[in-house]
Amino acid sequence: MAKLKLRGKDLRAIGYPEGPVISIAMNIMEKNYKFDKEEEVMNLLKAILASPVEYTDDAILGLIAQQLMPKPQKEWASIGLNEKGIDFNVFGSDHIEAGAMHQMHQAAKLPIAVAGALMPDAHSGYGLPIGGVLATEGAVIPYGVGVDIGCRMCLSVFDIDPKDLVQKEAWFARELKEATLFGSGRQFDQSTPHEVIDRPEFKQILILKGLQGRAAKQLGSSGSGNHFVEFGTVTIGESDEILGLAPGKYLGLLSHSGSRALGANIADHYTRIAKEKRLLPGEAKNLAWLDLNEQEGIEYWLAMNLAGDYAAACHHVIHAKIARQLGRQPLQIVENHHNFAWKEVHEGRELIVHRKGATPAAKDVLGIIPGSMTAPGYIVKGKGEPASLSSAAHGAGRKMSRSAAIKSITHEWLKETLQEHGVRLLGGGLDEAPLAYKDIEEVMRSQRQLVEVVGQFTPKIVRMDG
Repeated sequence: MAKLKLRGKDLRAIGYPEGPVISIAMNIMEKNYKFDKEEEVMNLLKAILASPVEYTDDAILGLIAQQLMPKPQKEWASIGLNEKGIDFNVFGSDHIEAGAMHQMHQAAKLPIAVAGALMPDAHSGYGLPIGGVLATEGAVIPYGVGVDIGCRMCLSVFDIDPKDLVQKEAWFARELKEATLFGSGRQFDQSTPHEVIDRPEFKQILILKGLQGRAAKQLGSSGSGNHFVEFGTVTIGESDEILGLAPGKYLGLLSHSGSRALGANIADHYTRIAKEKRLLPGEAKNLAWLDLNEQEGIEYWLAMNLAGDYAAACHHVIHAKIARQLGRQPLQIVENHHNFAWKEVHEGRELIVHRKGATPAAKDVLGIIPGSMTAPGYIVKGKGEPASLSSAAHGAGRKMSRSAAIKSITHEWLKETLQEHGVRLLGGGLDEAPLAYKDIEEVMRSQRQLVEVVGQFTPKIVRMDG
């Protein structure tokens, strides 16, 4: 018996509108009704077109019906900013550029803003500045989280003498090259099985349905820009009961990356919806929000959390690969998001706390604050400081734009600096050179009331894109 084969012009002839619904309908019918007569299938398609609401709950035909349902009216609600913004605390103000301060003042004037803080590594971004912390009530700002949802740090500490990094440098460099992929569009030929790829959100939320396959192929990859995977020395000066490591030197594996194309597509999609629903004036438009009681807000919250879990899984895949090659299990793993929104209780109120380029620093919570490819990073323990909404910096923070760094830093300078610090760089570019970043020691001094340093990571073999 011949299999069913539909043509787009036949669907248009019975009234199907131009757009994705035609290909969706053809694919669904050819897959699920492949041995039915064409006349019967066309009659069924006519019935769906005539009354899509009757088929929206159908397990197979519901996808076609949803495409044919009338689209809800857009809420073109023009919203003004408050004349006076909420007060917010600034840490390390001497080292924060005017652009980031201005963006934070804009965010403070949002009608939904409740509390805020600016971290010492802050610099300009889209919407909320990098290093900005903003608490709202019942609303989430997609660009308050950022494009790279769930961008995070992960450190594995191994009971291996870090001198091996010098003695077996070529071996460790090879492992960094084989453990992951770098580059904005890169993906593996074969996906790594992981429960995060089987999450029900991929089937429940329309935007996610088309992202699942690519997410599977990018699981365990690292992206571009300032993302890295590196080996280095972990130094513990005094024992800390939360960290649980004895004083001494260890081999560390540190990674920094986020949710890849999955997070970027979620951010762009829901930011576009937020901007349509809430029209904000001028440069504040990127601070448009979604109410957590409306459908789009509920969807974004679910998708954001999925992207965060996916970002964590990417790190875990990389670290597991390298741990297998080392033949050791890590003594300790320390990790944290720094592009995310959390539901937290502050002063008795449940708030949505956006940390865009900021590290969670609740009481006794561990985190990683990296420096640059030659500067040390720090294992920290939060102090739960209310003035910062229990937050801290997420790194050294840029002091030069990428274009400025490329124009003003030479390859000779970078090569000499790497040699001076005993660092081998695999990939990387002038836009990520140490000189493009603030002094991590100044950043750490500016947040003594926010975190306690419990360990140090010194990079030795660094892999980046390029």
